[in-house]
Amino acid sequence: MQTKRPTNPAAEEILGGYFPVLDHGFVSLVDYMGSDEDVERAARVSYGYGTRKQSATRGLVRYLRRHRHTTPSEMVEFKFHCAMPMFVARQWIRHRTASVNEYSGRYSLMPLLFYSPDAEHFAHQSASNKQGRETGAADRALHAEAVARWDRGRTEAADTYEWLLGEDVAREIARIDLPLSTYTQWYWKIDLHNLLHFLTLRVDPHAQWEIRAFGEIMAGIVKRVAPLSYEAWIDYDLMGSPMSRGELEAIARLLRPAGEEGIGVRPDAGQLDAAALAETGLSPREIRELRGKLEPRSAPDFELDLSTMRPADEVGREMADAVPELEG
Repeated sequence: MQTKRPTNPAAEEILGGYFPVLDHGFVSLVDYMGSDEDVERAARVSYGYGTRKQSATRGLVRYLRRHRHTTPSEMVEFKFHCAMPMFVARQWIRHRTASVNEYSGRYSLMPLLFYSPDAEHFAHQSASNKQGRETGAADRALHAEAVARWDRGRTEAADTYEWLLGEDVAREIARIDLPLSTYTQWYWKIDLHNLLHFLTLRVDPHAQWEIRAFGEIMAGIVKRVAPLSYEAWIDYDLMGSPMSRGELEAIARLLRPAGEEGIGVRPDAGQLDAAALAETGLSPREIRELRGKLEPRSAPDFELDLSTMRPADEVGREMADAVPELEG
């Protein structure tokens, strides 16, 4: 039976496919409801599909995003199936605007899959960022030693887990010493507005690399479900920057007043150094951030690589093979 619900061919192409993330993780679009046209219809509270031109839909979607009218985008929903290390899940779950059902270690046996960062993403603590890592990779010998130590600890934890299960200890107790690198999974349902807020934070270069890897795949999925909303999000949220009162005053000082020649750069703009900018009330950190906002940046393109997409049964077999086998 042909569906009467609105669909998007680009989204239908990936529906139910599994995109690998990290070493054992994945993101899959299980279902979705609506697209850019639904954002427009919700905003206009209109009947049916009509004969609107895409340019008109694009204009309204961009207006709504630009002026932070977010309710219409809450009418579009995404349902994901994701698997991630537990430490990533703990960061992820801080976004409390989704419906979540996580794999239960009390009810089911845990797949003994553990995340290990590759050498490229293994780095020392950042000297300037207390919650991040240096941009350059650490020595490969150090990485090899870390992996060896992790493997020893994980082997012991997995052996203890399997031994406890074999002794018929309750699953909710047997799991308690599995490390944060253990993979969990969940179904995660969220509307477009809150998903874009999640992605703005989680694809940012300041976010931990591991959760960014998931965010980038999900951004590519948004691009296929609601491409006009995705474009507006890139332009106004991801690549745009809000300005404080002090920052706007600093920008105004760089411009000469309107006159016969119009707005332009003031002749003395080069003299607006840190001291002059501080007169606007900006702190040294705010001045650095303002200059960062004005630096040219290239817009990212989160296009999905369909050659990596895997079928559900194949991923399911791998997860099942990682579950301990109990006798009897």
